[in-house]
Amino acid sequence: MIFPMMKGRRGNAMIMRLQPNEGVTLRNTIKEPGPGGFRLTEVSLDMTFAESLGDHAAPQDSYERLIMDVIRGDQTLFMRGDEVEAAWSRVDPILTGREEARQAPSPYDAGSSGPEDALMLLHRDGRRWREIEA
Repeated sequence: MIFPMMKGRRGNAMIMRLQPNEGVTLRNTIKEPGPGGFRLTEVSLDMTFAESLGDHAAPQDSYERLIMDVIRGDQTLFMRGDEVEAAWSRVDPILTGREEARQAPSPYDAGSSGPEDALMLLHRDGRRWREIEA
């Protein structure tokens, strides 16, 4: 924080929301315009697909878009074979290591910030994850 009076403020953030309320929020701290000294305020620029696109933003079934792309021959959202192999070359050692260590994924409540172990990754260095907002 470059301004000392920022304590207690959330700071700047670009938040990308996925289903069911897709959109983007750009949150900034700005100098409040006008006379009276240096005052900071938080403002948000919010865009939701439903509001911006109206009826065109109707939610699709999970695979509806992909099936239509297959029918049309549009490969834009599909990975090439070498991309798939490269991705699995990164994931396979992690899965193998977890299996060998007999380490199951840590459970956590839906809608939460994730398992306690993930929170501790940053807490041990005095940091924290951004809180998930509805």
